[in-house]
Amino acid sequence: MIRQRVIVHGRVQAVGFRFSARVEAQRFGVSGWIRNRNDGAVEAEIEGDAASVDAMLAWLDEGPPGAEVTSLSTADLEPTGERGFRVLS
Repeated sequence: MIRQRVIVHGRVQAVGFRFSARVEAQRFGVSGWIRNRNDGAVEAEIEGDAASVDAMLAWLDEGPPGAEVTSLSTADLEPTGERGFRVLS
């Protein structure tokens, strides 16, 4: 199991990014959370097996229709054993 913190920059708020990410997280079988940041970016923590996390990161790099991702930064974290994927406010 691995865990990544992800910051997604671009036109990623008010385009359904967080709720689409929750659907994709369930599809890929990853846990964690996602939220909007005050600076206009979206921040997430994603946990799962390496292949599933990589698949989710690839999706986050594209986002849903209407989003325009300009950059994605990641940082390794210690896995927490979290279950489920939440959209935070």
